[in-house]
Amino acid sequence: MQIPHDTLLSSYRAMRTIREFEERLHVEFATGEIPGFVHLYCGEEASAVGICAHLNETDSIASTHRGHGHCIAKGVAVDGMMAEIYGKKSGVCEGKGGSMHIADLSRGMLGANGIVGGGPPLICGAALSHKLLRDNGVAVAFYGDGASNEGTTLESLNLASVWHLPAVFVLEDNGYGEATGASYACAGSQKARAEGFGMPYLECDGSDFFSVYETAGEAIDHARSGKGPVMMHVHLARWYGHFEGDAASYRRSDEVAKLRAERDCLSSFRERVMQISTVEKEALDRIDAEIRAEIEAAVRQAKADPVPSPQDLIENVYVTY
Repeated sequence: MQIPHDTLLSSYRAMRTIREFEERLHVEFATGEIPGFVHLYCGEEASAVGICAHLNETDSIASTHRGHGHCIAKGVAVDGMMAEIYGKKSGVCEGKGGSMHIADLSRGMLGANGIVGGGPPLICGAALSHKLLRDNGVAVAFYGDGASNEGTTLESLNLASVWHLPAVFVLEDNGYGEATGASYACAGSQKARAEGFGMPYLECDGSDFFSVYETAGEAIDHARSGKGPVMMHVHLARWYGHFEGDAASYRRSDEVAKLRAERDCLSSFRERVMQISTVEKEALDRIDAEIRAEIEAAVRQAKADPVPSPQDLIENVYVTY
């Protein structure tokens, strides 16, 4: 597997941006200044980035309530996202969406979604548009193991197969549907589910960027070449609770410490690229410093920006065609 030098650097930058963005939100949320709920993506960065590295702005994605990583990987501006999470007028959705409903249609990001299983139906519509417009686009739905049991998700798998859509269904399986173990809540196998709808099934290690990148390339090529939908099962782990404030008492006391020590996708990426490529440690360190400065600036600006006015509540609610 040959990955261009520029792709390696841009992928590391995206993963580091997600990590710094999420770790900073963890700190900022504790101050009480951020309204609503926040669900962090820390530990899962390789999944969003390894998949979106194969996409362009024409392609579409739909996300989940845990959507910051998908937004950043698809190119949504960090300062606009931070302002949105703070509920500010300068936010990418003008403060109307908050953490769980960030969207940027100009980037092909159809939105994070507070409804579990809300993304797959949107992707069927987007994939149908790509097919009818013949723009060579694909549509990707990210969803979790909890959402894999939702009727909307299963109906979408069926519809995508019936209509032979250029769709990729990415199951990000972090082992917990909120506080319930996936091993308890998900009957049978995800592979059998995919096969039941007549679509290929691929799986990979979500803590390994290279595993995700290679598998995603195969899945997206399949859909883009007109062969129909595919399911991609990514095994990964979140480092924080289901939401900020979740005590996560359902997890073993040493579980997260072991994940950070043994399955950190950023650490393994740094180690691997310095073995197999010309990327130097100094280049990665520079990216780290640049991203820390970028996140600091985004937080500072978001706190200073104005909140929406009452009139803003009734503007830009519906699209006029």
